[in-house]
Amino acid sequence: MANDTKKIDQPVDFGILNNLVGYRLRRAQMNFFTKFSEVCSDLGISPGLFAIAAIVERNPGLTQTAVAQALGNDRSAMVAAVDKLEKMDIIERRPAINDRRSYALFMTPHGEEFFLKISQRVMEHEQAMASRLDGENELDWLLKTLDTLSK
Repeated sequence: MANDTKKIDQPVDFGILNNLVGYRLRRAQMNFFTKFSEVCSDLGISPGLFAIAAIVERNPGLTQTAVAQALGNDRSAMVAAVDKLEKMDIIERRPAINDRRSYALFMTPHGEEFFLKISQRVMEHEQAMASRLDGENELDWLLKTLDTLSK
């Protein structure tokens, strides 16, 4: 059986992949997520869980469905993510006022403190990654371009 964990000892020609925006975006995203994990994994937070907490922190009372839609996530995946954040005492579910069949999400007091702590780590991570760019103008251009591509 071949050992798939060996390092590649020769250059790889990526061919058409180097010309595909989607492929290059995915590689950049994987790099950001890997670095994010290095910075935040000791706290048990993934980029996806952080995104949910960030939306709830700024928008208390949104339903799970509304948070999933805001992030472009699958509603079914939200249940497990919210379960995890709830077990970590970061967010809590409460019956939604306008629809008793739905749950509204709120930060817990511990969650508010936790979010401040992890937000600082995330911002330091972002600054370190952005420092690879050529100044604020390039960063602004990149953010505008990514916004355009995400619509």
